[in-house]
Amino acid sequence: MKSLNKVMLIGNATKNPELRYTPQGTAVCSFNIATNREWKDSTGQPKSEATFHNIIVWNKLAEITAQYVTKGSKIYMEGRISNRSWKDQQGINHNITEVVADGLILLDNKTVQKIPLIPEESPPEPKEVRSEEIENTEKLDLDDIQID
Repeated sequence: MKSLNKVMLIGNATKNPELRYTPQGTAVCSFNIATNREWKDSTGQPKSEATFHNIIVWNKLAEITAQYVTKGSKIYMEGRISNRSWKDQQGINHNITEVVADGLILLDNKTVQKIPLIPEESPPEPKEVRSEEIENTEKLDLDDIQID
């Protein structure tokens, strides 16, 4: 039986991405996305909670992400959960859970840009769709967005 490790998030970047290169020259970009959850408690009072996700992007997609994503950017992203462990120079063990992204769509009030889901391929230039072209940006359905 196959298994599935798939993550889909819509949230806002909490900082500008940090682009680095491994000693072998592979691009890696890291940043955080905040997602929000709202509900009413048993007394009817509104409650909200933010969750922060560590995002890692590799290869050409990392370079493109560093170019287009900025703090506050609204992002739809797909990827997989990854857990890492390491020991620092003082011998202390560290653990981190990250989402390794394999595709991003940038969403904001003025433009919608898609970063390809396959980072190994040479990405096409992102196509810009102005908000005037979208009838109702408040009820934007990702399935309705078609980027050539």
